[in-house]
Amino acid sequence: MTQVKLKPADLGQSGWTEILPVRSAQASLQQDIECDYLIVGAGFAGLSAARRLRQLEPEASIVMLEALEVAQGPSGRNSGFMIDLPHGLTTGSYAGDDSRDRRYINMNRAAIEFAASAARQFEFPAEAIEASGKVNAAACGIGERQNREYAIHLDRLGEAYEMLDARAMQDLCGSDYYQGGLRTPGTAVLQPAIYIRAFADALVQQANCQLYENTPVTEFAREADRWNVKSKQGSVSASRMILAVNGLIETFGFYRQRLMHINLYASMTRALSESEMELLGGASRWGITPSDPIGSTVRRIDGSGGNRLIIRNRCTYEGSLELPQNRLQQIKPDHERTFYARFPMLRNVEMEYCWSGRLCLSRNDVWAVGELDQGLFSACCQNGLGATRGTVAGIVAAEMASDVDSASLIPDYQEEVAPQRLFPEPFMTLGARSVIRLKEKRASREL
Repeated sequence: MTQVKLKPADLGQSGWTEILPVRSAQASLQQDIECDYLIVGAGFAGLSAARRLRQLEPEASIVMLEALEVAQGPSGRNSGFMIDLPHGLTTGSYAGDDSRDRRYINMNRAAIEFAASAARQFEFPAEAIEASGKVNAAACGIGERQNREYAIHLDRLGEAYEMLDARAMQDLCGSDYYQGGLRTPGTAVLQPAIYIRAFADALVQQANCQLYENTPVTEFAREADRWNVKSKQGSVSASRMILAVNGLIETFGFYRQRLMHINLYASMTRALSESEMELLGGASRWGITPSDPIGSTVRRIDGSGGNRLIIRNRCTYEGSLELPQNRLQQIKPDHERTFYARFPMLRNVEMEYCWSGRLCLSRNDVWAVGELDQGLFSACCQNGLGATRGTVAGIVAAEMASDVDSASLIPDYQEEVAPQRLFPEPFMTLGARSVIRLKEKRASREL
């Protein structure tokens, strides 16, 4: 048996979940059961894998194990962008290799359509997913230069975009902070907690599909021709298993010393009053990503929980997967400075929620997707694009696991080289943290 060492949960309560009505979680596993397919993890990758398996093999029995409650983990802490175009977090630029980018665009758009079709099929709430596009915002000369470089790359790819000046940015978001922006139409914007909740609740209404929440895996082993997976109070015997746990796959014994664990941080305001919304102006709903990839993501929402603004910035490298308990107290003042610099008219609006969320990168920007052992598959390492790449990884892993001969929903997926080995410690941590500090300093007003 391989022991799975549990890691501490993310810090803080995600505003995405806290502004929603209380949900009744599925029961935890309390018995020994059998199934055809076991999926560990019920985030973007795990839920997508379950739906794809249902499409391929409607009669097959599927069990999902989620260590927390649905949407309490990284998927429900996501910024909510399903991005179709190049978005390279590891390179520091959005302009990459044309041929590789075209392939990834096709994969990303297939994932967005898969998510949209799930929303239509299961009748998700309207704010769960919306094809509204996004804006890369530039707050200084650095950002404007990066947007111009990005525009040149999009021209080469034949992709549509619109350049926005400072006035157009103010008309959009109510702030005169930005000098310009680059709008692209293909991004889908999520309320991630609603999306994940609705997806999970819909799947368990389907025949032969079960979800057990608050059921972390403690150990697993290959026994005869099946995988035997144990939790604290039950076990699952499965013909095939998919690990959809992103960076936590290292705790299962795979890809050790090959994955970089980054924590990002976000804060959400309290609901704005009518008078505060009038002071702010702009559109009632929008999403801004930074022209510099390490800058500040900003969103305005107007659905469940009222009109609110969300700021996400700052990142830290934590090779141990553990965070100091006072980290949010250190980060929240930075979010407040970011918010008030952009929206000085809302000086009396405080941040109601602050939280962390994990993402996983490989040094060479490749997946951790494939068959790890007989009947054991990975759908991990989303390289910072959990909503889109997680969906792709889940679909691909399900198609790998199934014996059904069917056309792939992600025909542009190609097997890649393995994630590169990380540098030895303490050099990896020292180097990663130094790079982050340098990039944050260079980001200037974009942060």
